[in-house]
Amino acid sequence: MVLKAKVREYMTADVHYIPYDTKIEDAVKIFTESVHQNFPVVRDGNLVGFITAKQLLRNYQTPDKPIREIIKEKIIVAHPEMYLDDAARIIFRHGLKKLPVVDDNGKLVGIITNTDILRSHIERVTPRKVEMVKNLLESEHDVHIEVKTYPVPLENLRPTQKRIHADELEGRKYELKKGLTEPIIVVKKRNYFVLVDGHHRAIAALTLGINELMAHVLELDKDVDLGMERTARDGGLFRLSDIEVIDYAQHPLVEITTRLMRQGESA
Repeated sequence: MVLKAKVREYMTADVHYIPYDTKIEDAVKIFTESVHQNFPVVRDGNLVGFITAKQLLRNYQTPDKPIREIIKEKIIVAHPEMYLDDAARIIFRHGLKKLPVVDDNGKLVGIITNTDILRSHIERVTPRKVEMVKNLLESEHDVHIEVKTYPVPLENLRPTQKRIHADELEGRKYELKKGLTEPIIVVKKRNYFVLVDGHHRAIAALTLGINELMAHVLELDKDVDLGMERTARDGGLFRLSDIEVIDYAQHPLVEITTRLMRQGESA
């Protein structure tokens, strides 16, 4: 059975909010000192509405008025047990950037954003992907594989991907800091693990000083020389430090597009 990701796994639990009895002039100060364009409004821990910069601008002439009198009360919310895909449909169908997350009692427990949704879909490891790798290796090498899940040390990983992208690397760092990263996929050998999937996560962990990652470990009933492992050896890949990080701005297609634009301007 494929386990679906839930909102609670990707939401930000540390939510910045404004108390419902805050005066407009004080709310303006909060906005000017923040990068946010809107805030949830809370009373005794419960979500009662939303306040935007536009609403404050419309009411700046009444600075002593409490924001409870101008907030938007009818707002769309998510529940922490909601499937992430369902939250994504709500966000994109309504053109929203974020959804407040409330529990059964209406208490504000988090925020889920469209950025969280997008990041959740990059490098997502599903049981189907693990099963696909297992079946492929069993058919290619005539082996039986048992899949287990446990942490593996980064120093024992042998990469099979020569390059990763800097923008995706930043996304994996973000997830690791929030405790959201999913297991990598590795093949267990005698003294090391062949990294099949999760190179961005592994490098992100290494950069952040994390020593091990949870992994779906494919244990073979006999030792075989994997094709991906031979290719990695031929390419000089033995450690995570051998992986090259490519800045997206230096992507070949970006360079070509820029060059074509220059040619068009000079024509």
